[in-house]
Amino acid sequence: MKPLYLLLMLFTSHAFAEEIGSAYTARAKAGDSRAQYYLAETYYSSGNDGQAEVWAEKAARGGDVDAMALLSQIKYKHADYAGAKSLAQQATVAGSKQGAVMLARLLVNSEAGKTDYPQALALLTSAAEETENDAAVDAQQLLGLIYASGVGVAQDDVKAAFWFKRSSALSRTGYAEYWAGMLFQQGEKGFIVPNKQKALYWLNLSCTEGFDTGCEEFDALSGE
Repeated sequence: MKPLYLLLMLFTSHAFAEEIGSAYTARAKAGDSRAQYYLAETYYSSGNDGQAEVWAEKAARGGDVDAMALLSQIKYKHADYAGAKSLAQQATVAGSKQGAVMLARLLVNSEAGKTDYPQALALLTSAAEETENDAAVDAQQLLGLIYASGVGVAQDDVKAAFWFKRSSALSRTGYAEYWAGMLFQQGEKGFIVPNKQKALYWLNLSCTEGFDTGCEEFDALSGE
């Protein structure tokens, strides 16, 4: 799986990104738009947004709709909400489920303009059911986070846990709960208000599911 938006990066080394990206480089330089997208995604997950944007733009010009979604994510990260929304809308219309997830993310963030929770939920629910698509992991995570936060919907930890477990089943057991815990610890302007108790709740559940990093973060936060 290649999740669309990794707020908590799995790959932190630029050298490692170069090693992973080498599998795509020759094809990307030869003009293969899908290889360009994967190379862009590799750079993005290493934290190299500049190179990610360069290759994503090449891929998007070549017709890769998921590359438009990645460009939307990069712009979102740097608070260019208008640019992010335009790209997400284009990607969604073109059939990218990853674009739909990004559009939903923008629709639940008040910093990005007028919110539309019903539309966001509809986009995410559709993407979440297409489990053969990489975007399903992220759609399920975001659905869980919406219910866990109670932003735009009634807070429902049971529904949140349901979606987190589905997401973790497609990636790694306990990861989605860990991701939620870290977001509640850090917050996200316009969407998630920092909440230590919620962070501890989801980190503890991640730890219980066997995700070691969740245990480490739970212990660290508990000691503060």
